[in-house]
Amino acid sequence: MTSSFNDLLVERDGHCVTLTINRPHKLNAMTKPLWQALGDQFRSLSQDPQLRCIIIRGAGEKAFSPGNDISEFETERANRLQAIDYGHIMHATAKAMQDCEVPIVAQIHGICVGGGLEIAAMADIRICGEGSRFGAPIKNLGLVMAHPEMAPIVRLIGAPRALELLLEGQIIDAATALSWGLVNRVVADDQVAAQALASAQRICDGAPLVARWHKRFARRLGEAGSGGPALTQQEYMEGFDCFDTEDFRRGYQAFLAKRKPEFVAK
Repeated sequence: MTSSFNDLLVERDGHCVTLTINRPHKLNAMTKPLWQALGDQFRSLSQDPQLRCIIIRGAGEKAFSPGNDISEFETERANRLQAIDYGHIMHATAKAMQDCEVPIVAQIHGICVGGGLEIAAMADIRICGEGSRFGAPIKNLGLVMAHPEMAPIVRLIGAPRALELLLEGQIIDAATALSWGLVNRVVADDQVAAQALASAQRICDGAPLVARWHKRFARRLGEAGSGGPALTQQEYMEGFDCFDTEDFRRGYQAFLAKRKPEFVAK
């Protein structure tokens, strides 16, 4: 299944959906309608019980995204009131991505800067090419990265590294991004798509309910470890819910029979 919504392409292949930011003439720079479309898609896809993985990428191989389209600033972000309206859309999309229970793989070609970096940081696995570049030199625009936009980056690399990116405005290479924990994997530029697809396939091959539980558990443990509320008894008990699923029965029986399990998300 392939469909298009504004500048966002949606392609489904079995249990996996690929979202492509499709503005290659602008290196896939984000616009207000595009942020809205991206949020709408994540809100919709998160409700699909048959979906097991989402790949997000930019069109072509020059850029994932350089962030927001600056040519739009004069009409859509020219003052505080406009910026608040724009920010509400961006932040609602950020929330939709972070609340999405489906595992997300970011397929990163080339430039991944500003808002593009924010989007990539909200994925669960980030795979980039050796030629990829990362940063947030928005200080040169007199522009602040608001709390909801900065939070995923701080969660990944900590406040000191995030501040280094923002205060110095430097663009870092893929090797540095890997050493900082900004990406999970660096591969040859011509292997990014294949490696992202392979990662998605491995995710899709596993029990889908388990993937969603693991994603939620990891996020919750991160919150608890950062000074948030401790796990409740109910959350602790959720770690045993998998034993009542059909997928658990299929999984261990397939292991004993030495065959590949066929999971049904039940």
